[in-house]
Amino acid sequence: MADTRKNTQGSKAAGGWEALYASGRSLIASGAPMSGAKALMKANQPDGFDCPGCAWGDPEHGSSFEFCENGVKAVSWEATERRADLSLFARHSVSELAAMSDHALENFGRLTHPLRYNRETDHYEPVDWEVAFAEIGSHLNALETPDAANFYTSGRASNEAAFLYQLFARLYGTNNMPDCSNMCHEASGVGLTQAIGIGKGTVRLEDFEQADAIFVVGQNPGTNHPRMLGDLRRAAERGARIVALNTLKERGLQRFADPQRKLEMAVGGSARIASDYFQPRLGGDMAAFRGMAKVVIAADRAASAAGEKPVVDVAFIRDHCSGYEDYIAAVDATSWEAIEDQSGLTRAEIEKAAAIYLSAEKVICTWAMGITQHRHSVITIREITNFMMLRGHIGRPGAGLCPVRGHSNVQGDRTMGINEKPSTAFLDALANVFGFEPPREHGYSTIRAIGAMLSGEARAFVGLGGNFARAVPDGGLIEAALRRQELTVHIATKLNASHTMPGRHGYILPCLGRTEIDVNSQGKQQLVTVEDSMSMVHGSAGINPPAGTHLRSEIAIVAGIAAATVGSARVDWQALADNYDGIRDLIEKTIPGFDDFNRRVRMPRGFDLGNTARQRVWKTVTGRATFYTGALPEKTVYQEREKRADRFVLQTMRSHDQYNTTVYGMDDRYRGVYGERQVIFINPADITSLGMKAHQRVDIHGPDEDGVNRVAKGFKLVPYEIPQGCVAGYFPELNLLVPLASVGDLSETPTSKSIAVRLSAASG
Repeated sequence: MADTRKNTQGSKAAGGWEALYASGRSLIASGAPMSGAKALMKANQPDGFDCPGCAWGDPEHGSSFEFCENGVKAVSWEATERRADLSLFARHSVSELAAMSDHALENFGRLTHPLRYNRETDHYEPVDWEVAFAEIGSHLNALETPDAANFYTSGRASNEAAFLYQLFARLYGTNNMPDCSNMCHEASGVGLTQAIGIGKGTVRLEDFEQADAIFVVGQNPGTNHPRMLGDLRRAAERGARIVALNTLKERGLQRFADPQRKLEMAVGGSARIASDYFQPRLGGDMAAFRGMAKVVIAADRAASAAGEKPVVDVAFIRDHCSGYEDYIAAVDATSWEAIEDQSGLTRAEIEKAAAIYLSAEKVICTWAMGITQHRHSVITIREITNFMMLRGHIGRPGAGLCPVRGHSNVQGDRTMGINEKPSTAFLDALANVFGFEPPREHGYSTIRAIGAMLSGEARAFVGLGGNFARAVPDGGLIEAALRRQELTVHIATKLNASHTMPGRHGYILPCLGRTEIDVNSQGKQQLVTVEDSMSMVHGSAGINPPAGTHLRSEIAIVAGIAAATVGSARVDWQALADNYDGIRDLIEKTIPGFDDFNRRVRMPRGFDLGNTARQRVWKTVTGRATFYTGALPEKTVYQEREKRADRFVLQTMRSHDQYNTTVYGMDDRYRGVYGERQVIFINPADITSLGMKAHQRVDIHGPDEDGVNRVAKGFKLVPYEIPQGCVAGYFPELNLLVPLASVGDLSETPTSKSIAVRLSAASG
């Protein structure tokens, strides 16, 4: 039975004792509270491991308590004493495992042995490592073309593992490297590259200590990257204005009680985060920023007419930008009526937000997947960049653009070449260093990879981490696609749903986790590296004993498959697996910015990889920062929906008790939900319009124009502070409502934040 504790949404601060209690429960539930607690003391430390919880930057001072509830859950989840050992796979067939929930599968604990699927018995059975490598290599080499294979990557892989993985795939002969970036921040990479010449944010963590205003857009730090709340709180305490633009009212953006402040914990205190909170409709953020730009331009004209100092940064625009006059024309051509209708905000609200921007000398704008998962996400990010360029808030201290990544090394993986559309310069470097001609034709993104799997063009799937089947849209299609593969290989720490969908030949290869000690044949501990959202590269070395004697590192597994598939004539895979310094030497030769890699990464806090836009060097087509000069979208999904009471726009999101597809538990306490996940958040007025009652069960009907019947059944209506016509619920449960073909323009990212749905009383 579902927990019926009272909905307390918005009534308490985020963090505080609740966070400590939840952290303690996670440690106890892991079955390893002492080793988990010991591990946490080394999280994000110069001589410890990088927390797998998120990609938020680490402070220079290296506090021994620089971790959060997310980090506790991630570490205890990995450090569990539960084992998914051979007895589990002897007891349960794959069909039986497939009928279990995601939470139940991962709760079995750590994988301990390499496994091979036996189709006759429908069981995974143990296999020797070298036999598995040889068989996988044989299956890959038997494909009619290398482009029949997909090499998927999760953002948890280290720089070293990612570099070897892409090198192997390109030596094999393909650029088919779909990854988790395709499904989250692809729009950020595309939009920023077009605008400023680099697909990364321009700020360092220290900039948050200097900013006068911070715009937090389309993100929920309290759940997705809680350590960010500490930096936002410190900024608010010194007087910076924190402006939240987010469709849902989120507790973590309103107030935060820092569990690391003893006095505050003792007296039950907390501090306000957002000075101002605005709730645009789903898909309305671009219109909101266009409206704020309209206010800035009007203020600049008024200043000019009065003979006063310009409001816009004339020198920055003159010396560094192109397209400014055309952008002004586009803003002038956009009516306030269109801006208000599309954004869902009033002109007065937009003018208030713009006034904060105008009063600040240093502004940061930070965003996440609430911005990137719409059809028009790329031009929304271009509009955000336009807004920041108006007053020169790029390339100076205390100001800049900050897309906040999810997985701890998703940005680093891209830097290492995990990209289905590699640059010519990167491929040329591979050719020069390794003496071969890498494939030049673009490979499959995640969405295109699924299409190729469905059509039969793709026949093999190799996954370096992640839970592919639960991460992708149109969940009803992917199981059949995976099962039709000639080969499926999953490199993983725990069992998940993707593993229950084996191809004709299926393998699960268990790897070490980030918290575990990795030693080479000489007994020397190995070090890996990661890159955070602020382009800082630092080392990571585990402290816990491995979960089993048969585990190998991700690097050793990739090297083993590569040696068995492409041979060792060009690359001594075994030598690289035995000494990661050798991999870093190759990275240094291949990728700019990694000079003296092995020495610098062993320095406390690592090193800054650098950012050309932060230095006001623009690697764009024009050699200048470029304004986007187009119009707003003709209509958002919200505006396209029929004006009927049962029609809504859905966004999928995480609960507070999950990280990406990993579900730690059934609670989402910041939103007042306990003991279940089949809920749909909705404005109370919309419940009335439906003729329904709070907590009634409904069926959610997704788009069906393509003839696919997409229905999520039996979801509970939860009243929430969200604009009318907008609803929200959790992924992966609602991924089945997101059509595979519904993707962002230019990014091909699933439009998981703007799906047209219909609600009806639950059947049955």
